[in-house]
Amino acid sequence: NIINHSISQTDLPLDVQILNISVNLARLSQWVYEGYDQRSQLIDKFLEQTTNYIDDLAKQRISKDFEPTLKRVKKEFTNLKHSISKEDKLYWAEKALTWANILQHRAKLA
Repeated sequence: NIINHSISQTDLPLDVQILNISVNLARLSQWVYEGYDQRSQLIDKFLEQTTNYIDDLAKQRISKDFEPTLKRVKKEFTNLKHSISKEDKLYWAEKALTWANILQHRAKLA
């Protein structure tokens, strides 16, 4: 079976899946900070893709060491998705970038 990686990535190693989420969060951080209203369609696409990627992880066997991180990032990302606005773009971008960095460093724990 060929998997469409714009929707799912379960055929990839767990650490690569986590790093892909990290990259998406870093991109989103930059785009939101630069002015999300100019790229809202692209941002919406990446928000949806990142949601799918996080949901994919939750359905797979991950290590006990990574479970707390996945639980927190899932909660934080859900909050971020619903709080994006022009008024708090710096805060939003900082939170997304922070999680990108956390995931990058914890990917090896998966």
